[in-house]
Amino acid sequence: MPSARLPSVPDFNAVERAAPDFAERQQYVLMLIGNLGLNWSNNESMFIYVLMVLLEIQEVEAAIIFSTLNTTRARLDVVRRLATVKIRDEAVAATLKRLIKRFEAGTRLRNEFNHCMYKLNAQGEITHTHLMRPHEDKGVLTLGALREMNDERIREIIEANRQLKRLNRDLWTFLPQLRASVAGATIRRPDGADDAALAV
Repeated sequence: MPSARLPSVPDFNAVERAAPDFAERQQYVLMLIGNLGLNWSNNESMFIYVLMVLLEIQEVEAAIIFSTLNTTRARLDVVRRLATVKIRDEAVAATLKRLIKRFEAGTRLRNEFNHCMYKLNAQGEITHTHLMRPHEDKGVLTLGALREMNDERIREIIEANRQLKRLNRDLWTFLPQLRASVAGATIRRPDGADDAALAV
């Protein structure tokens, strides 16, 4: 059986020589991707406070439960299930569902940039992302979707960051509403919490 053909080794020296001439755009793209990761992570962290209120426990206890669940999907599933038994106000329950749905929309793009291979041209620019999840088409398996890093893609990241920033503000606004809807809630938002998980 023939061995798999390896890709050609890049000319690293040529890429490093050319990279400074294209550094400004590259840094801008990397900044957008970095902001996407930061904003997504801080929004995910907001669900620690949602969990804290739903279970009527302290922040550190909620964080232990949250971190023990090792996937975002599992964490959101727990929040959803607790919400069905703890939230008495239907409007509050509906708001939480919408907030989770908005977060999941941002998660799809974040996962795309966190779990891909970045393709560079001879100038060191990111030209494409190649998803590392195998894709099957008519019985043929390939590495995954190849997407161009063009202006449209950059606008997609900018819009995702804008949506995640708005979601962050809405989650902070929602926490007091959630607390009021949970019977016997005694939890107080920790000092400085509004600095800990802020999307920018």
